[in-house]
Amino acid sequence: MVTQSPLWNLPIQFAKGVGPRRARLLEKLGVLNVEDAFWFVPWRYDDRLEVLPIGNLVPGMKATIRGLVEHCRINTTSRRRLVVVTMTVRDETGAIECVFFNQPYLEKTFAVGGAVLLTGTVSPNPNGFSPVVMRGPEYEILDVANSSDGAGGRIVPIYHETHGLSSKQIRRIMQSIFEHYAQQLQEILPVDIREQLRFPTIFEALPVLHAPDPHQSVSLLNQQATPEHQRLAFEELLLLQLALAMKRHRQMTATIGIAFSRQNVLLEQLKKVLPFPLTASQDRVIQEIAKDMSQTTCMNRLLQGDVGCGKTVVALHAMVMACGSGYQAALMAPTEVLSEQHYWSLKPLFDALDISCVLLKGGQGGRERAEILAAIQSGDVHVVVGTHALLQPDVQFAKLGLVIVDEQHKFGVLQRATLREKAPWQPDVLVMTATPIPRTLAMTWYGDLDVSVIDEFPPGKTPVQTMLFGEKNRTRAHQVLQKELESGRQAYVVYPLVEPSEKVDLQAAIEAAERLREQFSPFRVGLLHGRLPSRQKQTVMSQFQQKEIDILVATTVVEVGLDVHNATVMLIEHAERFGLAQLHQLRGRVGRGQHQGHCLLIHALGKIPFYNQQMPLTVEASRGVRQRLERSSPSAEVSQATARRRLGVFAQCDDGFVLAEEDLKIRGPGHILGVKQWGEITFRVADLARDVSLLTKARQVAGELLHRDPDLSFPENQFLKETLLRKWGEKLALGSIG
Repeated sequence: MVTQSPLWNLPIQFAKGVGPRRARLLEKLGVLNVEDAFWFVPWRYDDRLEVLPIGNLVPGMKATIRGLVEHCRINTTSRRRLVVVTMTVRDETGAIECVFFNQPYLEKTFAVGGAVLLTGTVSPNPNGFSPVVMRGPEYEILDVANSSDGAGGRIVPIYHETHGLSSKQIRRIMQSIFEHYAQQLQEILPVDIREQLRFPTIFEALPVLHAPDPHQSVSLLNQQATPEHQRLAFEELLLLQLALAMKRHRQMTATIGIAFSRQNVLLEQLKKVLPFPLTASQDRVIQEIAKDMSQTTCMNRLLQGDVGCGKTVVALHAMVMACGSGYQAALMAPTEVLSEQHYWSLKPLFDALDISCVLLKGGQGGRERAEILAAIQSGDVHVVVGTHALLQPDVQFAKLGLVIVDEQHKFGVLQRATLREKAPWQPDVLVMTATPIPRTLAMTWYGDLDVSVIDEFPPGKTPVQTMLFGEKNRTRAHQVLQKELESGRQAYVVYPLVEPSEKVDLQAAIEAAERLREQFSPFRVGLLHGRLPSRQKQTVMSQFQQKEIDILVATTVVEVGLDVHNATVMLIEHAERFGLAQLHQLRGRVGRGQHQGHCLLIHALGKIPFYNQQMPLTVEASRGVRQRLERSSPSAEVSQATARRRLGVFAQCDDGFVLAEEDLKIRGPGHILGVKQWGEITFRVADLARDVSLLTKARQVAGELLHRDPDLSFPENQFLKETLLRKWGEKLALGSIG
């Protein structure tokens, strides 16, 4: 039976006990309606189960006590004009003073003779009435008649707060919401799924999370590992996995695609012209892609591979298969640097196969551009490599059959869709990334795509040697650089370019180039940054590739694209300001030839601790460390602690997928991908860094459920279907199901 007043349609302002002012504060916390309130679960729990006698308290301990208010007074300090409320609480074992600052209303809150429950840290009180004191403790007013019932206290839920709305106030609001609206909660998980996974109902789970009884495990609650937490997290993950599975099914069946031929002459010729053997991993992925392309359903595949693993040659096979079947292919890259690299590395192979290939980019002259566009439209050109210029309305293909998007996280869904729409049918799509994506994120953001992973490097590739240097040890880093230059190698020196200090950062890079010219004379120093005119950028990069520049000072414009085999040093200034993915991409620019690569990171963080990759921090431990830092340290200190961990892990690990998982633990999922695929995907309970097994189970259950009931039309799936459409229908363009 559908509820008369759906809780998601009831604004939080109109919930009992809220009102306009509190509603505005709750909305800052993401609580917009009553349903949001139920799902706004505490982020941690205080263990106040053991109530200690006041006489047993010693300085330094955190304790919960119960007693009667003996007296309460208020005064104002003469120096800082602080309002101080001092209350004395006594039980049968002794007394303690409790001090509150700038809360004058508490003088009336604490009535003499009233019973209170207090939790706080005990400190010595040499000048006070009692030997110990609690400053700013959490308090709860008790019923005097029942103040001594039970031997213990309780587990207290702690919510995320905002200025003007404390956790204690939120607990009161939640109590009122449960009293008035709990009966309107809606169970959407079918009975068979709940029983299979031994999950409680929504009516059983939410009260445990918002008001746990003393029998609950505080440790499991704080790890968010209770059956109740898992049940809510699973529901969120299942809804998304169902939506992604439906989107994927529609993509495969809504439009008939192209059945490319796996047995064409060009593919056979390609085997002969390739100057190197394929790795087993490359060959496996090529076969996966070829199988997709040979079917009439449209290919939608994500190709993941670490820096230098050979994704381009895999893309080459797909393009040759398309061209050998009589169709055109388009390869879109995010920068001119990368698109030109692809063009010049692929063109000799295309020429050997008599495949016509052109480069399309911004800034090409009118006549040159017109000739290229005419050749694309007539079909004389088989492969087009380009940047966003491919998306322009005047770019028309004769027979576009395959779309490949490199560094796909730099593009949005609409840009890829624009390129696909340049064909009268649905072309096959291959998206590639050299930024490894954690498995949980791949299942979440790319759950509608098939995923191929190249997990092997070409033979002979030597891992880059990574070294950390504090700012005081910059000379040692420069000695490594000097030695490589004297051996005939080249180097990058990279500076960050981060808003809002972009002008300052750019100026620092320019000044650094001048200093390096003096310090490393007679070696030649070049400068590359995003504000240079396009033609000047091309000149600088060409000079570096032709060994006319020995040291290239650059901003992160070199993160992808440059492929100079003689470059063996990547020196990164202010390394603490880079993310793990950026650092890994930069490190991938060196050691691409036969010589040993060196990645030198100069930072201002002091000593970097050792992080054992064989015994990494558990997800729960790393989250706990982060939460303790957030509670006890200024934001700058938290940032420095995170940066130390990031650099420590990076220096000891060269596996991009391991680093991606670590990045997920350190930063959380919201920052990993940069450009989101369907807007920001947020969860209220699920945590992708923690709930890997739940996500895998949700994916499995979603597949089984849709196999039995593809349109979710069975009566037991009614509420699940309604919730799915409400939460994901518009974001994933599901329309109406069934």
